[in-house]
Amino acid sequence: MTLLLLGLILFLGVHSVRIFADGFRTRMIAKIGLNPWKGVYTVLSLVGLVLIVNGYAASRAEGGFLWNPPRWTFHVTALLTLFSFILAAASYVPGTRIRARLGHPMVMGVKVWAFAHLLSNGRVGDVVLFGAFLAWAVADYISARRRDRAAGTVYPVLGISRDIIAVVGGLVAYVVFAFWLHFWLIGVKPFGGG
Repeated sequence: MTLLLLGLILFLGVHSVRIFADGFRTRMIAKIGLNPWKGVYTVLSLVGLVLIVNGYAASRAEGGFLWNPPRWTFHVTALLTLFSFILAAASYVPGTRIRARLGHPMVMGVKVWAFAHLLSNGRVGDVVLFGAFLAWAVADYISARRRDRAAGTVYPVLGISRDIIAVVGGLVAYVVFAFWLHFWLIGVKPFGGG
């Protein structure tokens, strides 16, 4: 559990600088430049991610259930995760109605993903991992939307084709991840076995 906690602190800490220390972020970018800032951010994020992956794997091996989720929660998780993939895809397609409505669809996708996985996973490590990501995403979304309002940010809509691209891209990514990568990376088959 220690590795998981350290990874979450590092990964989510780096991703929280803009939430809690935006002035510090601005000063550091002015001092060292945008690309060096992104380099440090990326390295620290990757180290945190490696710690999270290894820590989460260890926590799954330890067991320690807080609750045993009913079978129906797996179906709800699968459906909600589909939406989280569509939201994530929309964050990379400029001009979608999804971005215009939500402002930050990636962060909204993380919220949906984390909540969905809390429903169907009752181990201590699951609650720590998904609960931390949910709490972070809620704080980040509120902070980002507040910055948008203060700056008067308006996200343009460039046509329905952009939304179709986001939805299809999200569906394809979801299918690839759910049916192949999830088991390979996490060791769990979302649709049976594992």
